[in-house]
Amino acid sequence: MARDVALQTRAAETGETVFSIYSWSRPTLSFGRNQPAIGSYNLEKIRAEGIDIVRRPTGGRAILHHREVTYSVTAPVEGDTLQQAYVRINRILQHGLRSLGVMVEAAAGSHRAEVPSIRPCFEIPAKGELVAEGAKLVGSAQWREDGALLQHGSILVDDDQSSLVDLSIAPIPTGPWTPPASLHSLLGRAPDTAEVASAMREAVRSLEDDGVMELNEDEVRAATLERVPQFLDEAWTWRR
Repeated sequence: MARDVALQTRAAETGETVFSIYSWSRPTLSFGRNQPAIGSYNLEKIRAEGIDIVRRPTGGRAILHHREVTYSVTAPVEGDTLQQAYVRINRILQHGLRSLGVMVEAAAGSHRAEVPSIRPCFEIPAKGELVAEGAKLVGSAQWREDGALLQHGSILVDDDQSSLVDLSIAPIPTGPWTPPASLHSLLGRAPDTAEVASAMREAVRSLEDDGVMELNEDEVRAATLERVPQFLDEAWTWRR
């Protein structure tokens, strides 16, 4: 999270766009920026299962980062509306996923933004989120600040999201819903992070920049380390 915020600041300063693909070293529950969390989750059970907790700088609802791939895009805001940028990023995701053999499309959904709550992020696809065979595969959220955007998203490799119900203190209100899609269920195998990253790099090359280059992490390391304390601070994690 600290790296993504550092890259967002860098985008405003340099005008460069960075598309990142990464996985998590430990299972981690991430809360959306404005999601209520205090008193909603069973911390004893979360810790007993070896799950870390962090709050994202982007919005949306809780996600369990484990058997999934996370993407982030940081870019200067150059006239595109939030929706236009969202659609542009979706094109890259669709192109990359289709090259893996996964046919995805944007959900019709509702124009209304989801109210921040403890309901699972993958319960119902919002308008524009990517679905496969009618089920949500990619959840995304965008945050804009100081002339730059940060968009986060989660691409499910397997379905761990249903377990979020077991980590809550009170029952989570749910209605009839379709379990999320996953790369494993759609492909019959579980591609690793490197394979997904390669597909997305080629999508960026084809659709946006045929001269795309890999970022030298030394360029953002110091700025990242400066921001780490925010995401370790429980006052931020449990701000709501």
